[in-house]
Amino acid sequence: MTSDQHLIRSLKAGDEGAFASLVDEYSSSLLGVAMGYVGSRAVAEEVVQETWLGVINGLDRFEGRSSLKTWIFKILTNTASTRGQRERRIVPFSSLGGDQEAEEAVDPDRFFPPDHSHYPNHWSLGPTAWETPEDGLLSGETRDVILKAIAELPPSQRAVVTLRDVEGWPPEEVCDALALSEGNQRVLLHRGRSKIRLALEGYFGAVEETVPAGV
Repeated sequence: MTSDQHLIRSLKAGDEGAFASLVDEYSSSLLGVAMGYVGSRAVAEEVVQETWLGVINGLDRFEGRSSLKTWIFKILTNTASTRGQRERRIVPFSSLGGDQEAEEAVDPDRFFPPDHSHYPNHWSLGPTAWETPEDGLLSGETRDVILKAIAELPPSQRAVVTLRDVEGWPPEEVCDALALSEGNQRVLLHRGRSKIRLALEGYFGAVEETVPAGV
């Protein structure tokens, strides 16, 4: 019996501890995704509560065609979409990251212009290596910088980065849960990661002039 099957059996048997563990594990991520669909944190919290009610009411109908967590996130996205429509502000989730064709992963001002006499389109302000704390990148103030950068991402980028890099989901499960194409998921992840890197570059001062601008 798989862990999902064991958990589902426990949930169907009314095991309150199993349900509480499930809520603890996924509520934070569910809230982050819900905020991409609705207008405020308060409404997003209501969506998460409705999602858990949907999980309880739908357990007997769960057929195991997807993983339990993917099924839970699909309930969330359906609930959030319905709530967003009621608020008259729903847009396709994949469009919430901005114009994917036009948005630049790195600020164009960090490159020389195409007509530069010596270095067209090359870095003018390039990234450099930075020293990280001995106890790891995700510690102390550095961790706070990363979490703040994630929180400031456009909703769809934030959801994808959270599921991929914070929760450790594989790409196919993210695509399934958020109804994204593989290509769109890759673009959103790349955009989000690039912005987080920029925040870390600023924190570590890891940007330097590559060649004099007048050269």
